[in-house]
Amino acid sequence: MSGRTATLSPDQPIARFGGRLATGLREVSGDPAVLDGGGFWAVAYDFEGRLTCARFDEVRPDPAPPATAGWLGPRPGDWQSSLDRAAYTAGVRRIREHIAAGEVYQANLCRVLSAPLPDPERSDIDALTGLLALGNPAPYAGTIRLPEQGVEIATASPELYLRRLGRTVSSGPIKGTGRTEADLLEKDHAENVMIVDLVRNDLGRVCETGSVTVPDLCAVEKHPGLVHLVSTVEGRLRDGAGWPELLAATFPPGSVTGAPKSSALRIIDALETAPRGPYCGAVGWVDADRGEAELAVGIRTFWIDRTGGAPVLRFGTGAGITWGSDPEREWDETELKAARLVAIASGTSTP
Repeated sequence: MSGRTATLSPDQPIARFGGRLATGLREVSGDPAVLDGGGFWAVAYDFEGRLTCARFDEVRPDPAPPATAGWLGPRPGDWQSSLDRAAYTAGVRRIREHIAAGEVYQANLCRVLSAPLPDPERSDIDALTGLLALGNPAPYAGTIRLPEQGVEIATASPELYLRRLGRTVSSGPIKGTGRTEADLLEKDHAENVMIVDLVRNDLGRVCETGSVTVPDLCAVEKHPGLVHLVSTVEGRLRDGAGWPELLAATFPPGSVTGAPKSSALRIIDALETAPRGPYCGAVGWVDADRGEAELAVGIRTFWIDRTGGAPVLRFGTGAGITWGSDPEREWDETELKAARLVAIASGTSTP
């Protein structure tokens, strides 16, 4: 139990979730079946399908945020978007055309923001997690730092993808975002209900017949700088269904794809110009020994990309598009979701 956060080397593999710190990396696997074995695993599942499961030997309470001296963020003016305002609003209009043609009911349109990090020696993703914890606390916040695997993620996600307690699984899809509750429209409620139906269907593929329920529908949750509509869907896994079956049935999360999911994914692929990576994927932990897990949808999530040599920080933002969407309003929603966190990462917001 020795060794506080401040003594961690910035290249040491770690995972940090729910006030716990995991160290002592034992193995890394891309096979979801390992999650049904034993041990404590950190899980990062890119939207495009790359799965990284990292097993750690030691897990200890460590609620204190890490020191932030290891972080020097991008300059505020250096951020670039994979879709500019004109391209994004054009994409919204194109999705509405798909809806009018009966091809899809809703699709999530996203863009990826990127900026170079000015000092590789001060680009510790765990230090960024500490800043986010101070400036934008979130229920599913966490870190996965696996330098040799190219996985460096800091999330301030407010959205539950999958929680598992034994054979009981639940999901908490978010649809509907505003600065205040008064900003939420009928369109937001309709969008939430659509995605709840999709999540019910996904879980129904691996849960016992009749066990899938919706304990909460369109509850209003307050988060720093905005509010969300959040629902809860839960069910009981059928005999013989484990993590491979659960992930195959539900991934990628319905709230960040659309309905029907297959049509939405095809439309997303045609309109988006950058891979989402960890954004809109899944990030979290699985305690296989205790039969417990908590995976967040990878929204409000930063990741470092070092594939080009110099480190680049990336962050995704998006909005769900329905027939009732106004293109400019949807662009503004993506700006709202990004503004606070990008400012924290760039050092222009005081936590």
